[in-house]
Amino acid sequence: MSDPSALRQSYERGALVESDLAATPAEQFARWFEEALASGTSEPNAMTLATVSNDGQPSARIVLLKGFDEAGFVFFTHYTSRKGREAEAAGRAALCFWWPPLERQVRIEGTVERVSAAESDAYFAVRPRQSQLGAVASPQSAVVANREALDAAMAEAEERFEGRDVPRPASWGGYRVVPETVEFWQGRAGRLHDRLRYRCNEAGGWMVERLAP
Repeated sequence: MSDPSALRQSYERGALVESDLAATPAEQFARWFEEALASGTSEPNAMTLATVSNDGQPSARIVLLKGFDEAGFVFFTHYTSRKGREAEAAGRAALCFWWPPLERQVRIEGTVERVSAAESDAYFAVRPRQSQLGAVASPQSAVVANREALDAAMAEAEERFEGRDVPRPASWGGYRVVPETVEFWQGRAGRLHDRLRYRCNEAGGWMVERLAP
């Protein structure tokens, strides 16, 4: 059996100090995201989304970031999926990005809201057609009999919308995670990592705190 404890990494690619930071977490994220793109990181917009059920059971999965600005971080899914149901019921979620070539991660915690129908429509319209049909065919997170059942549902959707545009399902759309805290983590030697966290204050501005690694 492989021994995970034998895998050791010395983080020595960079540093992060308070004077490096932008005025807002969205500006700082934009800087790091551009550097992640330039670094050759595979799917730098891949992020872990963590939610929690009504009985306190946490769950996490990888989703793709599809937009961000000062208002928050946007992803799309079925409202009826597990992540959609849990995000709406709790009204809160957490995100985590990991960019190995830069030895950086970003952690985001905040509230969850649906994006507007117009924003969901606009994004759905530019998705590849097969992805649009998949959103129609798949009852995401529901138990299905087998792969053949999924293939049959996809074939039915292809036939139904042959020769015309695929409309966005009413059960599919976007969520925005509105950040309350955003932590920027830079790996450092000796595990003395840099952790700088933006935290929203009562006035609606941002304060920066350094966290012990």
